[in-house]
Amino acid sequence: MSTPFDLVIHARRALIDGESREAWIGVSDGVITEIAPHPLEGPLATLADDEILIPGLVDTHVHVNEPGRTAWEGFASATRAAAAGGVTTIVDMPLNSIPATTTVEALATKRAVAAAKSVIDVGFWGGAVPENLGTLRELHDAGVFGFKAFLAPSGVDEFGHLDAAQLERALDEIAGFGGLLIVHAEDPGVLDAHAGAGGRHYADFVDSRPDAAEVTAIERVIAGVRRTGARAHILHLSSAAALPAIRAARAEGLPLTVETCPHYLTISAEQIDDGATQFKCCPPIRDESNRDALWQALLDGDIDIIVTDHSPSTADLKFAHDGDFALAWGGIAGLQLGLAAISTEAGRRGIPLARVIEWMSTRPAALVGLGASRGSIRVGAVADLVAFAPGASFTVHAAELLHKNPVTAFDGRELRGIARRTWLRGTLVDVGADAPPRGILLDRPTDPSHQR
Repeated sequence: MSTPFDLVIHARRALIDGESREAWIGVSDGVITEIAPHPLEGPLATLADDEILIPGLVDTHVHVNEPGRTAWEGFASATRAAAAGGVTTIVDMPLNSIPATTTVEALATKRAVAAAKSVIDVGFWGGAVPENLGTLRELHDAGVFGFKAFLAPSGVDEFGHLDAAQLERALDEIAGFGGLLIVHAEDPGVLDAHAGAGGRHYADFVDSRPDAAEVTAIERVIAGVRRTGARAHILHLSSAAALPAIRAARAEGLPLTVETCPHYLTISAEQIDDGATQFKCCPPIRDESNRDALWQALLDGDIDIIVTDHSPSTADLKFAHDGDFALAWGGIAGLQLGLAAISTEAGRRGIPLARVIEWMSTRPAALVGLGASRGSIRVGAVADLVAFAPGASFTVHAAELLHKNPVTAFDGRELRGIARRTWLRGTLVDVGADAPPRGILLDRPTDPSHQR
């Protein structure tokens, strides 16, 4: 006789509806079909006393870089690292792969590679670049979750940035079909006015990308959203100086959302040594008072989500030119460590784990229309679940992480919080080197209430 459930997970603590309680979670065909305060019949997995069951994280800002720059990262290594860190869904950025995801053909190429290698579920952003304006609807209809644009040079030639007029064209076009524009918001004029610092001094690098670069660019996006009604999302907010403009726009009712990242919330400029280019990212990690303001903005609801902006490269690019911040490649590799880093800092600040999961799972799922199926433990949701030990500590050793290159800004840090087991649709994820590719490829849901 078959049992009512394919899997039953018993947790003395499970994060359900924002509260921790004992529960038996019944899983059938990859979906949570019952949550009970009493035992259920089926193959049983029991969490340890120091573990809490949480929904798998949804990381909507990941650079996998495959194909084309697979030496930097790839779907096999990135998705294994994600699962090891409690992430069960990622949305891949349209660069730095070659070809960039700016055409339907390029999307098909990337999907073919991802399907053969991913151990968790993967969706895709498209790109909005000068060459493909006027054809964005084609990518939208092909299933991308939205369109990434840079307002300043991206750092790679094949992904150009939008000038002021092109940004307006993109917003007009995207508003016409109800899409989403996600924006790397730094103003090129401000950057040009502060260029040329260079060198090993981290303070000089921060000065070369001042708060004004973000504030000016974000104000331009807000003005475009106000004019067109298009939805826009600000990527990797670094500068708290932009918060008043964001707050005012949202009070006005404009459809604007905002993210920030673990490195901006857990590291400050005061902790970064000269020449330590593993910390280089754009926009930059700023000072401690700025970091505190970002946390307050999360608590106040002015920032919606926390995602990693996992953006790795090879070690030789990251440490090139003897620690010259102007010449080293920018980007933080942190996909496996995002939950631990944020859980550690949130705990230090007295912020409960439930808020962390809201910022890192529930709201990112909602941003991309997957909120009906992911981001929470409830009947009808996909059984993407994590046995998380929030009090277990470990020291980060870059060489032991599962992403492709042994470089991270978190190297040597002691963090608290370990994802001990991760289930994808009720199946335990294997993060070994020969792990089978059990992930599925996700399209933007046309009706989020029916996305499974």
